[in-house]
Amino acid sequence: MSWLSLVSPARVLTLVLTLWSGSALAQSGEIVLYTSQPDRIADQTIAGFHQLYPKVDVQVFRSGTTEVVNKLMAEFMAGDPKADVVFIADAVSMEALKAGGHLMAYPDADVSAFPKAAYDKDMTYFGTKLITTGIVYNTAAARPTSWLDLLDPALKGKVVLPSPLYSGAAAINMAALDSDPALGRDYYGRLARNGAAAVPSNGNVLREVANGQKMYGVLVEFMALNAKRQGSPVDFVFPKEGVAAITEPIAILKNAHHPEAAQAFVDFILSKQGQELAAKQGFLPARTDVAPPAGFPKPGDVRLLPIDMTKTVQAMGPMRERFTDLFGG
Repeated sequence: MSWLSLVSPARVLTLVLTLWSGSALAQSGEIVLYTSQPDRIADQTIAGFHQLYPKVDVQVFRSGTTEVVNKLMAEFMAGDPKADVVFIADAVSMEALKAGGHLMAYPDADVSAFPKAAYDKDMTYFGTKLITTGIVYNTAAARPTSWLDLLDPALKGKVVLPSPLYSGAAAINMAALDSDPALGRDYYGRLARNGAAAVPSNGNVLREVANGQKMYGVLVEFMALNAKRQGSPVDFVFPKEGVAAITEPIAILKNAHHPEAAQAFVDFILSKQGQELAAKQGFLPARTDVAPPAGFPKPGDVRLLPIDMTKTVQAMGPMRERFTDLFGG
């Protein structure tokens, strides 16, 4: 007779949970995290991780993605990389780190609930959110349904978009729309010829559409939906052709000093609990089995435009030059 047969089912469950918890809590040591998350979001993320792994000390360097990557590159040049985990805004930067041989493959990461477009096929970096770019419009205007609607002559001079010279999301969006066969590489040229204006940031786009200077804009979804919830006269559309997404990817460095603790951190971020935290923070989670924030579509209902990150890294310079020729610096 098994000893388990002498124990009540409730006691067995308690023992199993205790063993699982003990395994989780046994992970100790430290990790060094380089991230572009805002301070408040980063603090919440680490606090959530510590609920499962209180014995792991997380040391953080936080700045914008460009400065994070520049710091990493300087450390690589010096032969002394400090970071274990990199958690930044866009996959283009991650693809560059991958191309340089700086990322560790983590084939055991659980991506079963993630769309394939959200993570690297070689399992070196993993998208954690779907920060998509679509169309914001002033509610005094007609609701668009397609990217092609912005080319309507009736909208001449009424459209504003963020510049890929300053915005990573705008750069990803331009690359995705360029490669979409329904829109074509001349889509941005057609926007320019229809009088669309470029501004430095997504925040500028939102302000101009909200105050009626422009009636339509190209914008990241969370800014539009958050403004709508706060009473701004704007609404947001996911165009029928699909949307580009910044996925805020996470990766482990190839020469990580604390690989096991780093894997535990990545596991938490990709877990249902970690993705539920992202939703509470106001982001569309990348996992398709996690409920989105109020007003957002389900992650599985968002049609993502495919984008070849390797080609995008190579084409980024010429693409930005073309944008400058069309819209100015």
